[in-house]
Amino acid sequence: GQAETRLLEVYQLTGEGRGREALARAESLARDYPNFQLAQLALGDLLNARVRPVRKLGDVPETDAARAPEAGGMLDELRTESLQRVQAHRNRPGADRIPAQFLELSSRSRHAIAIDASRSRLYLFENTDKGLRLVADYYASVGKLGIEKLVEGDQRTPLGVYFITSRLDPATLKDFYGAGALPINYPNPLDQSRGKTGSGIWLHGTPPDQFARAPLATDGCVVLANPDLERILRQVEPRSTPVVIARQLQWVAAHSVQAERKAFEAVLNAWRSAKSQGDMAKLTSFYAPDFQSYRQKPLTEWTSVLQAETRALKGREIQLKDKSYLRWTDAADTMVVTFGEVAEGARTGPVKRQYWKRKGQQWQIFFEGVIG
Repeated sequence: GQAETRLLEVYQLTGEGRGREALARAESLARDYPNFQLAQLALGDLLNARVRPVRKLGDVPETDAARAPEAGGMLDELRTESLQRVQAHRNRPGADRIPAQFLELSSRSRHAIAIDASRSRLYLFENTDKGLRLVADYYASVGKLGIEKLVEGDQRTPLGVYFITSRLDPATLKDFYGAGALPINYPNPLDQSRGKTGSGIWLHGTPPDQFARAPLATDGCVVLANPDLERILRQVEPRSTPVVIARQLQWVAAHSVQAERKAFEAVLNAWRSAKSQGDMAKLTSFYAPDFQSYRQKPLTEWTSVLQAETRALKGREIQLKDKSYLRWTDAADTMVVTFGEVAEGARTGPVKRQYWKRKGQQWQIFFEGVIG
């Protein structure tokens, strides 16, 4: 964001010994963003530097810090926020790098989001005809108790592959949420299969009197400064925008995921072929014994659904359009697959989402449902 860029310029000028220029920039920044606490802190340090040496960010006399321990805690949070911003700027990924989770993204997904909790950073990508292009990255806060949400109320931010489900109008929200909110589909089918609970995980803004929050400050949501969130609100679209939240993103060259994509595409094509041919024995072999669909429909009931769908095809081939493959690897290896299923001769068909898990060398579907 613009405010962060200007803050980093103040830091750079200060480090170069150009105190007068740094002070002028800091005064301008604090005037334009009066609720940006880091800007005010930098300005205070530069003013203090006129009369005494400043040893660190937020350098206050020890006696003052001892008299106000709560203020000391806030200073520690601001120093951590500052460090996260500086390190993210220094370690910004190269233009040819993408998060390893994005194996394939349909052109229907015009944007994608990836969040690196270890860096307090949200990365916004545009999906172009030449692949994903990083267009912006922003400081972001996560749960008070960190990440890997397990249960309702644990004040942790979930990890996984999610999708924005809607865009909430700020006029309908409390001021606490700032410029608006983008809910995500936590708990997703993988979370549910693991018994995770909770709801209401949003990407949202900050109250009017607060520019940014501490790195660990939310009840589980991902929170951005309002100017940063406003740009995201203008660009991303609900339902088609994936959101990867990772402990630490692994950045890889875009071409390096081709082998993984092709290997999984062969599996998906085998599933498509079995369904097109009405080979129920082969088709059901792709489904895990613990399969579930929406409304907790088990594999025994889903088999009846598959039989009805293959009969309706009457021998016609099906094509899979607008495919997306998003891979999530932790204790297990999971593939989140979205596609349009179109029968030969038809113009449109249902949009489906499948969750596959790998057992040994075999991929199996443990969730499938129609999403559009």
